Amino acid sequence: MPANSGSSGMLEDNAHVFPVRVYYEDTDAGGIVYYANYLKFAERARTELLRLSGINQSVLISEQGVAFAVRQCSADFLKPARLDDALEVHTRVLQIRGASVEMAQSIKRDGVDMVKVGVKLACMSGFDRPSRIPAPVRAVLLNFVNRKMASLDGT
Repeated sequence: MPANSGSSGMLEDNAHVFPVRVYYEDTDAGGIVYYANYLKFAERARTELLRLSGINQSVLISEQGVAFAVRQCSADFLKPARLDDALEVHTRVLQIRGASVEMAQSIKRDGVDMVKVGVKLACMSGFDRPSRIPAPVRAVLLNFVNRKMASLDGT
């Protein structure tokens, strides 16, 4: 049963789950999702994970002067998604360091992995230098890591 749900997705099985519908604009001429759009789906899911947790990225920029930028990204395209497919992006926070966050994302259709994305985000100040992750954001993200660790420990 989801811990929370809404337009920002839901928390389920120690991950954030964000629903995505494949529209015509997401596909190539053959009706298959264009590869770069999977990265857009993953980006939206990361944004909604923060939003669901009470963190608004525009407020981070305007009040804290920091923003997250993708530092490293890998994608493994396993199966194609098609026009009208109902997908889910599952996001897990793997590790948090002083100025970076590592996440694993899986884009699924009917519980089957279609694409796996690994991403390392850097917290940037003024968009040109690394900055420590603000304490409230760090606390929220650590909660996701701790939730995952608790489930692995059986607690």
